Amino acid sequence: MAIALAATAISFLIGTLLPENPPALQATDAVQVQNLNQSITAKELGNDRTEFHLDRAIEQLLTVLEPKEKRLTFVPPQQFQGTTIFQSKVKDSEKVIAFTVDDGPWPQTTEQMLDIFKQNDVKATFFWIGKSIENSPEIARRVVAEGHAIGNHTWHHWYHQMDAATAASEIDRTAQIIYETTGVKTTYFRPPGGVLNNGLAQYAKEQNYSVVMWSLTSADTDPRAKPQAFVKNVLKGAHPGAIVLMHDGGGDRSRTVKALPDMISGLKAQGYRFVTIPELLEMQEQAA
Repeated sequence: MAIALAATAISFLIGTLLPENPPALQATDAVQVQNLNQSITAKELGNDRTEFHLDRAIEQLLTVLEPKEKRLTFVPPQQFQGTTIFQSKVKDSEKVIAFTVDDGPWPQTTEQMLDIFKQNDVKATFFWIGKSIENSPEIARRVVAEGHAIGNHTWHHWYHQMDAATAASEIDRTAQIIYETTGVKTTYFRPPGGVLNNGLAQYAKEQNYSVVMWSLTSADTDPRAKPQAFVKNVLKGAHPGAIVLMHDGGGDRSRTVKALPDMISGLKAQGYRFVTIPELLEMQEQAA
């Protein structure tokens, strides 16, 4: 009887909690639900009695599904929708900082950065290029599975002036592949190169995206700089509410990978903790 009730409850919860037609999400959750089903199968005890805790089973299922659905929707607080953000206004006592990573997902580099983030319990915000997702969908799914936030960085990474239709295509097409690949819906946007006057930022704001810039750069696109220079740039310029720019794609980012552990350890030594862009803006909203 308990097993039948559990099966009914699980079917109901899956149908209620999973969004419609996110293929990547369904595939990921199917594995986790299968594992959960195995873990909550009735256990035969020595005296042939069956031990089964239905409440615990449902609780476990909720932890698998509900938080994941919430993680897969990144919508800024209303006050930040349709605005441009360079940093978060938090109290000086709130030593929080947000790493943002542009131009991926990228073979090897993104995976190496994910390993470092995981080892150091750091969550970042990745701004993705549509073509990069098309080339590396499995890496994109790993980024999401490991709990990082996602933003839109256009399809082609163009800087030039665009008409309204082209700007819309660059952003909407990328939003679509993000969703189809990972199940993520996001209204955080970063314009390539930080260009705010070529039509992209205007379209994004019209669609209630938050246009996320940065207040601190690692300068990891400087072809002459050594990794330690990236570390110095970040540690010297760190301040509460800072948004840090770095890259995992668009070329050889091995120097960024090499610098990342020292950036993290140096910021932790200064008392900082790491948050995503959505978390940073939620903190500002709550402090207002």
